Amino acid sequence: MFRPRIIPVVLIDGRGHAVKSVNFKNKIDLGDPVNTVSIFNAFRVDELVLLDIDATNSQRLISLDLLQDIASEARMPFSVGGGITCLEDIRNILSTGAEKVVLSSIAIERPEFVREAVDKFGSSSIIVCLDVKSNFFGKKEIYINSGKRNTKLNPLSTALLMEKMGVGEILVQSIDNDGKMKGYDLALTAEISASVGVPVIALGGAGNLQHMLELYRSTCVSALSAGSLFVFQNNQHAVLVNYPKQQDLNCFRNVR
Repeated sequence: MFRPRIIPVVLIDGRGHAVKSVNFKNKIDLGDPVNTVSIFNAFRVDELVLLDIDATNSQRLISLDLLQDIASEARMPFSVGGGITCLEDIRNILSTGAEKVVLSSIAIERPEFVREAVDKFGSSSIIVCLDVKSNFFGKKEIYINSGKRNTKLNPLSTALLMEKMGVGEILVQSIDNDGKMKGYDLALTAEISASVGVPVIALGGAGNLQHMLELYRSTCVSALSAGSLFVFQNNQHAVLVNYPKQQDLNCFRNVR
């Protein structure tokens, strides 16, 4: 029976280390991302998302050498984002073995680039990540450059624009909830997933399977992703790479 994809997200910093953040700050070093991927292999995860969180601000592409090492180890589909600025970057990332690329800052600054990427590589290869944060007045807006710059764009309007550009999936990430392990932003995810016709992936705040199940029951998301949930043993941030057992994931079946 059908269940949503459950996707670990691995963040990579400028040193090529796997890390985890809280509100896009206070990074905790998790070590070699290739080793992390190897552990996820053993758990037979559905798929992975790999994001270089320093690439855009450093004006560089995620390391292709690192991606080749990861691809040689990975036994699951994986998507990659970090520093993409042109079609050649996408081609190079896909050539390492990645199934999809994740566009973030470039998609917000140049929405037409999403259309160009879709026309060249197909919508199924393109994900757009929307990083959403509450401003000083509590209004949720799109941020870019790893949460450092507020575009003042409305998340829903931006999601609808990305759909118009032909994107295959939209990853909705809550910066406010990032790393807190207290649950997803239900209102944000519900609004976007109910309004667009493309699959939506939720990210930011999951601390247990119940958080995921609550979101899946109350929204139209098609995939649930998390970082801290799959790399920490508890909310005290004791590092332990993990993934739910297949029987535990049966709670998602027949929910819809």
